[in-house]
This record gives sequence, C-alpha cells and structure tokens, in this order.
Amino acid sequence: MRSLFGGSDNTGSTRGNDTGRISRHSSGWKELLKHLRTDDSLRILDIGPTSSTNINYITSLGHSIYMANVVEEAAKPEWVIPGEAGEPPGFNVERFLETNLNFSGRMFDVVILWDTADYLPEQLLEPVFSRIHQVLQPGGLMLAFFHATTTPDTPFCRYHLTETEVVEMQRAGNYPLLHIFSNRKIENMLSQFSSYRFFLAKDSLREVIITR
Repeated sequence: MRSLFGGSDNTGSTRGNDTGRISRHSSGWKELLKHLRTDDSLRILDIGPTSSTNINYITSLGHSIYMANVVEEAAKPEWVIPGEAGEPPGFNVERFLETNLNFSGRMFDVVILWDTADYLPEQLLEPVFSRIHQVLQPGGLMLAFFHATTTPDTPFCRYHLTETEVVEMQRAGNYPLLHIFSNRKIENMLSQFSSYRFFLAKDSLREVIITR
C-alpha cells in the first residue's frame, strides 16, 4: 500500500495491451463525486491499478489518496499454500492482508473498490470486505463495480476518474474474471455495512454505493 500525492502510473507488468481508453457513464461515480466536492480533506483509498489521473484529480480536490492493487498481488504464487493428501491448495489470507491491506491505523472516508472483487480468489472475498469495513470511517462511502455477465475476452481494466460523470476504462492486464455475483451474493458480502444502493447500468457492470 502506498500513499501517493502525485507522480506517474506504476506501469509494471500489468498494463498489458492498454493502447486506449473507453469512456463509460457511471451513476455511482456521479454520486460519489458530489460527496468529494462537498467535503474537505477526505482520505481516499483507491483499490485498483495505479492511475496518475486519479491521483492528480483527487489531490486537486484537496483530498489525499492511497493506492492498493490487490488483484495483481493476489495473482502471485507466493500466497498459495500447497494442499496435503489430495486436498486443494489454500491461500495465506492473513499474510496477504498484513502485507497488502495493512494501513497502520489509518482510517478512510471513501473507498473506491472498482471491480476488484470479481478478480479475487474466493478465500479472499470475505476477509477483504471485512478489512475494508474495519478501515472505513462510520458513515464513509465505498463505490464498487460488479460484472453481471462475462465474455472470454472480458479485460481487466484500470479505471480513470474524470471531473464529469464519466469514468475511463483502460486494459491493464490479463487476469481472469473469477466471479459473476448475483445481487443476493453481493448483498451477503456487504452484510457488515449499514446500507447500500444499486445503480442500473446499460452495460455488463452493476454499480453499488455502500455506506459504512
């Protein structure tokens, strides 16, 4: 996890074939943007591939932003625990959380989860949502996307914020989409939070604004 107040994209190996951006209307971002423009000096956690666009825009509004690209980290083999006696392999959840979602006591006012949950191993889903719940201020907001459908070439994307109700999507790697969640499953994952609101979309993404 990094605290970032400017600079350029951390390209690494996950940028993949990201030759351009696709604009997408986002009712969830439109709603969250109102909040960001109303309050001062908020602490934002962006859980996704690093975007210098997001860093520059959030800081221009007077807020601080922290980044955590957990999909890239979760795909590394170092977290896998070999199975014994024919058992399937496990996942070192506690060490993963300590390494990638340890914020040293910081609390956040806003979390932008993007579609991260759709790409995480099953073993991480409940622990990651629990950790977000722990570090999100009471009354804090989270924006999350969930895929409603998939195709064989559904790309893993970096999302860039804009000053309008549009977000820009840019291919950021070749990680496989692991989950398509029903509304009921999403509601179950969000059971610790006080409320949530779904937004209708014309494409394959569901959007949810969640309140801690």
